[in-house]
Amino acid sequence: MNLNRETMKKLMLLIAFTILLLVGVQRLDAVFGALRFLWGIGFPFALGGAIAFILNVPMTALENWLFPEKRTRKSSLQRKLARPLSMVIAILLVLGVISLVIFVVVPELGTTVVGLGASVEAFLPRAQEWLEEIFRNNDQVVTWIEGLEMNWEKAVETAWNFFRSGAGSVLSSTMTVARTIISAVTNFFIGFVFACYVLLQKEKLGEQCRKLLKAVFPKKQVDYILHVCFLSHRTFSSFITGQCMEAVILGAMFFVAMSLLRFPYALLVGVLVAFTALIPIFGAFIGCVVGAFLILMVNPAQALGFIVLFQVLQQIEGNLIYPRVVGNSVGLPAIWVLVAVTVGGNLMGILGMLIFIPIVSVVYALLREWMYGRLEKKKELSS
Repeated sequence: MNLNRETMKKLMLLIAFTILLLVGVQRLDAVFGALRFLWGIGFPFALGGAIAFILNVPMTALENWLFPEKRTRKSSLQRKLARPLSMVIAILLVLGVISLVIFVVVPELGTTVVGLGASVEAFLPRAQEWLEEIFRNNDQVVTWIEGLEMNWEKAVETAWNFFRSGAGSVLSSTMTVARTIISAVTNFFIGFVFACYVLLQKEKLGEQCRKLLKAVFPKKQVDYILHVCFLSHRTFSSFITGQCMEAVILGAMFFVAMSLLRFPYALLVGVLVAFTALIPIFGAFIGCVVGAFLILMVNPAQALGFIVLFQVLQQIEGNLIYPRVVGNSVGLPAIWVLVAVTVGGNLMGILGMLIFIPIVSVVYALLREWMYGRLEKKKELSS
């Protein structure tokens, strides 16, 4: 083997990497501690990047809609104000949605929770009579049903004592809670400011990243990295836009249909369905179960009607609205959507369900490109 300078350099790097790998395997606790420390430092900026990515979707749409001629007017005041105004309007829109949830849905939810106790207490005797009527020919079951007693006030008191004792153990240290709250607020503020800087200078930052990649990697690798970044950005943006639009449309459909049919909790269930619709596959069933339970406490017949209504609206949404609104933007077969939701939910909960579909979609697209490229090369070689 010719041990020239380049070969010796590669061997030294390989030896150094092997030593680091062996030390890391032997001291995994120190490695994980260092990773947690680095993540704690970089978390505000990662949060800011996520906020910037989400806000960039409505901001770009507003910028193209309100200022369509800004690119042709390089020195005009319109070009200078287009980005800041679009960003402020996008932030106000997001704050408006949050305010709607806080000032409209939360009071409705509080009223529902307060009245739920009375609804359950009134429902149990009716359910008991209904069960006795069904099993009237079975004396043992009837005797067991008649012996059932439900003291709702005692149940609420027990639940409150459990929550209070649990909260007391968790909140035993006031300083710890205050420090956690201050840290969360600080991280969010730093992340938000960082997101604003990223949004205002995204073209400049993108150009700097491209120059850095060109300075470090060969041209072929740079082109592939940029291709992956473009594919990821397009997939995530399309997924976020499509899912939000689909959730708003579905929630509005439930609110209007339930209001016309005089179902209770129309606003609450509509907003609940809209939020749970953001969770692919499983979100709709969560909204159905919770909505049916709330209505069941008021009117069991209407709860059955709500399930029928849910199935009808789900078919309309799945066959007509979703293909037109979201379409094939994610480009992932149904079986891999199920895999992405399951794996993401197990790893990161609801957040994992949301982000793993576009991640798996990007991996699927890259793997498909690589596979077809290999098949094409083999076909050329065989011919």
